[in-house]
Amino acid sequence: MSLTSGSAALTVGRVVNDLANRPAVRRPRPALRRFWDSTIGKKIVMAISGALLLAFAFAHMVGNLKTFFGAEDLNSYAHWLRTIGEPVLHYAWFLWIQRVVLLIALVLHVTAAVQLVRRDRRARPVRYVHRRPVRATFAVRTMRWGGATLALFVVWHILDFTVGTVNRDFVAGDPYHNLVADFRVWWVNLIYLAALAMLGLHIHHGFASAARTLGVTSARRERAIKIFGSGMAVVVAGGYALVPVAVMTGLVH
Repeated sequence: MSLTSGSAALTVGRVVNDLANRPAVRRPRPALRRFWDSTIGKKIVMAISGALLLAFAFAHMVGNLKTFFGAEDLNSYAHWLRTIGEPVLHYAWFLWIQRVVLLIALVLHVTAAVQLVRRDRRARPVRYVHRRPVRATFAVRTMRWGGATLALFVVWHILDFTVGTVNRDFVAGDPYHNLVADFRVWWVNLIYLAALAMLGLHIHHGFASAARTLGVTSARRERAIKIFGSGMAVVVAGGYALVPVAVMTGLVH
C-alpha cells in the first residue's frame, strides 16, 4: 500500500514538474498589432499618413493664396471653412474633425519614423567602415532633423495663427490682419521661410520614399515619381512663401 502511494506521488510530482517547465503558450497577436510591429507596416503607415498631411498642406496653401485678393476674400474663406457640413455638422465641427484626423496622422507619422530610426540603429550598432554617399546621408539627415523641425514649427504655427499667443497684434476672427501683422516682423519671416525650406526638402525626399514603400519599383515610374515629388515640393513650399514675401515687399498690406 505504501509502495503504491509512493509511486503515485512520484508520478504526480513528475506531471507537475513537466507542466511547470513547459514553455507558456503565447497567444497569437492581433493582425493589426503584427502589422504595426513590422518594419514594412510602419513604412506603410508613414507613407499613408504623409500623403494625408501633404494633401492638407496643398489645400491649405491654395487657401492662403486668397490673401492676394484682399481681406474680404481671405476672411470669407476662413469663415466658410467653419460652415462646411452644415446643417448636418454644427458650426466649426468640420474644422475640429479635421484637426483631430491630422493630429492622429501626425502622431502616427512621427512615432513610426522614430521607431524605424531606433530599429535601424539597433540592427546596425556599429557604423559601416565605408561611408555612404554624401547625397544619401544628406537625404536621411534632412528627413530626420527636418521632420523634427517641422513638428516644432507646427506647434509654433498653431500658437501664432490659431491661438494667437505669439502674435503680438492678434485679432480673433480676422485672419487677414493677423497674417499681415505677423509677416511684417522680419524674424517671424525667417522662421517661416526656414520651415518652408525644410518642408520642401521633406516632400522632395519623402515622396519618392513613400512611392517605393507602396510598390512603385520600376525605374521609369520611379523617375516620374521623383519629378512629380520635386514639382510638388516647389509648388507647396513656394506657394506658402509667396505670402510672407509679398507682405515684406509691400505687395500685400
